[in-house]
Amino acid sequence: MSATGERPSFREALGQQKLMVLFGAYDALSARIIEQMGGNALFVSGFSVVGARYGVPDIGLRAFGDIAAAVRDILGATGIPALVDADDGYGDVKNVIHTVQSYERMGVSALLLEDQRWPKRCGHMAGKAVVPIAEMAAKMRAAIGEKLNPETMIFGRTDARAVNGFDDALRRADALLEAGADALFIEAPESMEELERIGARYDVPLLANPLAGGKSPVLPPKDYADMGFDIVCYGITPLMAAAGAMRARIDDIQSGRFALSEDEMSFADFKTVMDLPRWDALDEKYGLASAPAQG
Repeated sequence: MSATGERPSFREALGQQKLMVLFGAYDALSARIIEQMGGNALFVSGFSVVGARYGVPDIGLRAFGDIAAAVRDILGATGIPALVDADDGYGDVKNVIHTVQSYERMGVSALLLEDQRWPKRCGHMAGKAVVPIAEMAAKMRAAIGEKLNPETMIFGRTDARAVNGFDDALRRADALLEAGADALFIEAPESMEELERIGARYDVPLLANPLAGGKSPVLPPKDYADMGFDIVCYGITPLMAAAGAMRARIDDIQSGRFALSEDEMSFADFKTVMDLPRWDALDEKYGLASAPAQG
């Protein structure tokens, strides 16, 4: 939290560093860990939320109400700002305005709005489709024109690279900027050359999304900064790490090896992550055990 006790905006957090390394939170626990590890902002990925919370793939099976519930939990557990995946806004321009304003009222200060046709798919999956440029631009104009707080950042995302090619992705990014987008995310460029062209073409905040096993080159964060990117987002990495560790530990116990015990967070550390010492202190201060004896 800031000195006034208010959550800083995403715009403020972005302005405090040359390169923002952003990790994806999928629930309140992951958000607390990101904050305690020094993150000054986090990303709420639709892929991670629907996977962790509902156990389904990111193919449009869950929409605004489902993801908003997770966002509320995440914001309630942390004091840092969040960039939230708003998919396509969940409908037409009216739905986009409702989505943006609803998230703002929750305390979200940055949103990612994409040009996929619903039902959307994870950006590195096959089978995507995109809406016409005019429809995409209209949604962006609505989001920018009707946001409640001028500090709220609206990131324009295009998934056109895999659908119509790189040149169309650039045209769409240009159109998103003309419609007022504060920042850009061109999903899944397929080469270093494409990354370099994106970095050289735009002077607004740019987001890169390294994904092991995805379509884009995976580079050290500094390399993205050198190409002109401002945010490197590891949106699903925490979830993949948690899922892999869980499966490995269960197998470790089932096999009788018990070789991975030291890899777990200790019970004492987990209680600290959950802020138990503060709650114990409050219980001691205000609980019945601390109440004055009644005559």
